Amino acid sequence: MVVELTTEKIELAAREIPFAVGMEYIDETWLKNLWENLSEIFRSQIRLYEGSVTQYFTDRQAHFQVVGRVFFHLVEQTDPEYPFAFLATYSTKPERSKRAVHTPLKNALGEFEGDDQKLLALIRSVIQAAEKSSLISSLMDSGELFRPLKFSTEEAYQFLKELPLYEEAGIMCRIPDWWRRKRNKFQVQIKLGKDAPSKVGMDAILDFTPELCLGDDSVSADELRQFLSMAQGLVQYKGKWIEVDRSKIEAILQYMGQMEQKKGEQLTFAEAIQLELDLRRILPDQNDDVTVSISHGDWMKELITQLTHPGMLAPEGIPDTVHAQLRPYQEIGFRWLHQLHKLKLGACLADDMGLGKTIQIIAFLEEIRQSSMGPVLLILPASLIGNWQKELERFAPELPYKILHRSESKETEIKLEAGHFLYITTYQMAVRLTELHEETWECLILDEAQAIKNPGTKQTKAIKAIPARHRLALTGTPIENRLSDLWSLFDFLNPGMLGSMKEFTAFSKKLATDMDGYGRLRQIIQPFLLRRLKTDRTIISDLPDKIEIRDYTTLSKRQIGLYQQLLKELEQGLSQAEGIQRKGIVLSSLVKFKQICNHPDHYLGKDDYKPDYSGKFESLREICETIYEKRERVLVFTQFQEMTAPLSEFLAEIFGGQGLILHGGTPVQQRKKLVDQFNGEQYVPYMVLSLKAGGVGLNLTAANHVVHFDRWWNPAVENQATDRAYRIGQEKNVMVHKFITRGTIEEKIDELIQSKIKLSGDILSDVGEQWITEYSNKELLHLFALGGEQA
Repeated sequence: MVVELTTEKIELAAREIPFAVGMEYIDETWLKNLWENLSEIFRSQIRLYEGSVTQYFTDRQAHFQVVGRVFFHLVEQTDPEYPFAFLATYSTKPERSKRAVHTPLKNALGEFEGDDQKLLALIRSVIQAAEKSSLISSLMDSGELFRPLKFSTEEAYQFLKELPLYEEAGIMCRIPDWWRRKRNKFQVQIKLGKDAPSKVGMDAILDFTPELCLGDDSVSADELRQFLSMAQGLVQYKGKWIEVDRSKIEAILQYMGQMEQKKGEQLTFAEAIQLELDLRRILPDQNDDVTVSISHGDWMKELITQLTHPGMLAPEGIPDTVHAQLRPYQEIGFRWLHQLHKLKLGACLADDMGLGKTIQIIAFLEEIRQSSMGPVLLILPASLIGNWQKELERFAPELPYKILHRSESKETEIKLEAGHFLYITTYQMAVRLTELHEETWECLILDEAQAIKNPGTKQTKAIKAIPARHRLALTGTPIENRLSDLWSLFDFLNPGMLGSMKEFTAFSKKLATDMDGYGRLRQIIQPFLLRRLKTDRTIISDLPDKIEIRDYTTLSKRQIGLYQQLLKELEQGLSQAEGIQRKGIVLSSLVKFKQICNHPDHYLGKDDYKPDYSGKFESLREICETIYEKRERVLVFTQFQEMTAPLSEFLAEIFGGQGLILHGGTPVQQRKKLVDQFNGEQYVPYMVLSLKAGGVGLNLTAANHVVHFDRWWNPAVENQATDRAYRIGQEKNVMVHKFITRGTIEEKIDELIQSKIKLSGDILSDVGEQWITEYSNKELLHLFALGGEQA
């Protein structure tokens, strides 16, 4: 028997995908490949398994219920007294046939005559169902279960209500489609946004209309009251079978009466979205018997469709003052940004790193500048100032801008000046410059917007308080760690859209049991978040491949000795410490173990750094000697600023000349020069970068090799760093090497992360590596202990 992955199952799986890092990669092809891989694993294992299929599954999960071969069929018929027919069958597979056929269950009595064991095995699921169902029990006792039956409406209703019992016992049930899909059910439908609102933004007032519905058809309150006089259960109405439940009908009528009283009240765009997320119900005393659905009126439906599929937006000419030829997907991004600006709805341009978010924003800026709107404030990391200067001067030389940062100002006091359209400052300066709060900006733009992911910081609060008519965010990682990152981002873009932090936290907790909530969240976010991927060949077909390699290095004897000594110190420290002191010991030890894995002198604070004392240095030599032979270039990332100089000295010996270093202590003006020098015609073989300073914003496509010398253990951060080389303009395949010291904490945490990446990583959070401190002493010592040959 082959279980197929139907279109319906694919759509259901797609709806339940968590809103998380990597969700954009999960499409129909990915799901089909996963299904086939799992099927192949099952086929190979079951072929070698000596027991039955049932035993195979129960060995792996004691409470697993394997679907049996028995089927219950309920179909409609024209007999007014008995409008339904019932038949129990079992599946058989005749010889020379690839498909199973259904045989009436009574035939089993003859087929297995004299073999009670096989007969009992076949009807085991029926016996289990009969233990909980009076209907099936009576049919079993009378023997009627083994022949075709006519069912009255009362019997059919009891059967349909007991479906979960039968399916739990392992019986496959085939029933009328209207019951399974919950069609022909009474509900209240709230239609939002039939007409365009009189103003724009999240405060725009939407019309909302409550309606009583039976399936897809509207019914009046008087028509609904008529059902109260009908029999409880299944009733045929206008040629359709419907379920009449008096208590639910009374609750719906009561609810509808309350809704009619609120019909004249105002509902903002933000409140409408909260209503769809079920963050805040319209009526706090909503009865659980009332099914409320949300639908979009004509205006709202068209708006959501256009923003979710921006290719449908009407073409708009790129301003002549933009000196660039935008790619098709970039033109679509420009139109999308312009449309959201007209509506004064915040937008997050979340294209993959290297797809050209900057040029799309520059085209957008020129569009609103020529419409005599302004001023605009752009906030970014200090390391990106030079990059934006270069892009503006290249693609929009007529756009007047001023940089509000000490590195670009000769004056002792930094202040706003009239006459500029665009003002550029950093996240740190935005907290200090109180003048920014005295201006109402036409548009406030954040680059690398993950900088405001923590809603509780002084920086995030200060930036969210800056007045602006419209807000934009640029980020290649809209979710780095947790759903709270997403809330903070949208609290900046469209305040109130996702409710309060408390409401959204409560919503997030419900997702463990309410899988539909993921789908609702994704559908609500999609119109305001545009994300395209480099791996999507329909977006960009001329980008080369990225090849990631895990390079496993070994410890030298000196490293092993230091590692074991530190492990003993940790064990002794853990036995005597508690609380904050214990956390401090764990985190400081983690840093020390990483240092030992890098080089003994890194841990000891010496300056010799002999290459043969470190397995990583030896691996780096092998890689870089090949790079040098090909006259190619490499980026080497480390999370430790103090490692940049020793690595540079080591690489200079391999390449026969000095490369470049960029870290947190590199002045902002100097960074731009370093980037230009590295990408220039003169051969610069390498650049060593600290991960925090060099991991975002820089365009370093002259390199087609990337080495992560030590691990940050956050895939999003590492991918950002890799994308300094893997972006538009890269003409070669990019080789990414991730160093992992075998048998150490590095290998164990890498395996742990690979096995647990889901909602942006259950074990990764805003607190960095502090999740390790939650382990018990025994777990910690096991995690840090040397393994394999290193032990």
